Amino acid sequence: MNTTVPQKRTNTTDHKNQWLDAHYDPVAGLYTFSSCVDLADLSGDGESRLVVGDLGSGLSGMKLKVFQGTALLSESTLLDLPTGLVAFFMDLHEPRIPAVAVASGPCIYVYKNLRPYFKFTLPGLEVNPVEQDVWQQVKEGQIDPLTMKEMLEGIRKKADVPLSVRSLRFLSLETDEMDEFVQLHKQQPIKRQTVITCVGTLKKSTADEDGVSCLVIGTESSNVYVLDPEAFIILSKMSLPAPPTMIDVTGQFDVEFRITVACRNGNIYILRRDSDKPKYSMELSSHPVGLVRVGKNVVVGCTDESLQGFTQKKLWRTTLPAPIITMAAMDLPTRGFQGVLVGLANCEVHLYRDKNLLSNIKTPDVVTSICFGRYGREDGTLIMTTKGGGLMVKILKRTAIFDDRDGTPGPPLAQSVRLNVPKKTKLYVDQTLRERENGVAMHRAFYMDLSRMRLAAAKAYVKALESSLTPMSSSLSEPLKMNAVVQGLGPTFKLTLNMQNTAACRPVMNLAISFLYDENLYRMRTPYLRIPLLVPGLIYPVETLVECTSDKGISDIIKVFVLHEGKGCPLLTAHINMPVSEGLMLN
Repeated sequence: MNTTVPQKRTNTTDHKNQWLDAHYDPVAGLYTFSSCVDLADLSGDGESRLVVGDLGSGLSGMKLKVFQGTALLSESTLLDLPTGLVAFFMDLHEPRIPAVAVASGPCIYVYKNLRPYFKFTLPGLEVNPVEQDVWQQVKEGQIDPLTMKEMLEGIRKKADVPLSVRSLRFLSLETDEMDEFVQLHKQQPIKRQTVITCVGTLKKSTADEDGVSCLVIGTESSNVYVLDPEAFIILSKMSLPAPPTMIDVTGQFDVEFRITVACRNGNIYILRRDSDKPKYSMELSSHPVGLVRVGKNVVVGCTDESLQGFTQKKLWRTTLPAPIITMAAMDLPTRGFQGVLVGLANCEVHLYRDKNLLSNIKTPDVVTSICFGRYGREDGTLIMTTKGGGLMVKILKRTAIFDDRDGTPGPPLAQSVRLNVPKKTKLYVDQTLRERENGVAMHRAFYMDLSRMRLAAAKAYVKALESSLTPMSSSLSEPLKMNAVVQGLGPTFKLTLNMQNTAACRPVMNLAISFLYDENLYRMRTPYLRIPLLVPGLIYPVETLVECTSDKGISDIIKVFVLHEGKGCPLLTAHINMPVSEGLMLN
């Protein structure tokens, strides 16, 4: 039964309450981590559900739970502890409903419509041949369990291939339990199976929000696999120097992608599409406990109570008041905001943008998982689970404003940003010396050329006005404007001339239009037109037909002259570029 308890006011850096307390159930019974929580529209109705991989007691009670609002919608039993959970689109079928992939042990369990759909098992690893020989000897009775233990211990210290789980389990037994264990397992073949440590998603070919995504899996055997979302075959395999613990993926598999991995040796590695080994690595001062990508930067939380930002090198570092328990990204596209949510051991959740603390949320218990996104129909929803199994839901106010001020003492943040100054080349130095020595002469030459260009443009403009070569009349007594439209594919075109009197109140009369064209190419039914009285402000369309008489696929210019009775110079002139006729002339 859910119990709603009112929360205390949220404390923020600017002492304003920016979060609404939507729900708090201290006895929800959810024991999970951020890697096993996701939000997805599992019904295609526009409402996102909360999907949780519940760890239960650690030995039993592992379940896949789905919440809608404040109520538990469904739950399914899991066979092993979940290590990761993601929602992804595996096909292009309508309606667009994502599947849920749960990583557990060596398997990926895929659920579609909240029902089991597919199970993928990681390929087996190479077994040490010397270890196989030892088990074969004990099977045939050639050696006793004590001798077998000594031989397996020697193999573990010297061999390159690690021992199987069965042999490691045998070495941990007491002497009186060894014989029973050997009798139970000696007839079974030896298998060495790895387990999944982290899981993520990678867009297949498009970056659309509902685009098909591949699964990216990190394993205990220091490998990263990319799985096809439909056939569930391994598309790519990459190796790492150490087992991965956290993973972040960006890009598209068919185009370019980048996989950022935090490994158990305390380093961050970056995998690219064109290589099966890391391209870059970043060494940390202590082991990572959280990894979040914000834009092109990677934010890492470490065990030394610090938060650090990286690209391919370290950008900044800030010290936290308590150890980090969990981290998650806060992405709000509607506001263009990206930040990092950090859950601390002192019952606080901090919101950072770069190294600036923007908000501080007090919680009644230590937060173990954080998820931010669209829940129901609300975009800015913060969902948290606590160490005691509680469930908290907070909603970001639409009026919330985050003050991005640097709260750390010392110089301002902008002072530490390096300017990207390019290196001085020999050509740059030579040009600088030339400009310094001949600056006055270069300035005079520039202004001389500029004056000549202005004079040439002015002469051409005056010539066009005097010869009426423009589509606008310069006469104050007959201010006219004309534009032409050619319609048709050929051989017959429709030519429309739109005439307009731009005077304020004086009409224009006694006008005519004459056409000049190549008679070998075109024929016009009315090469001379009279224009009626033009009232100011109205547009008068004048239409005529032009027939192309050539089948050679060429075109020419038709000149249009607007004439006034009693004047030898046209009021305005237009040149119409005729299109090429696409039809054949029919006799």
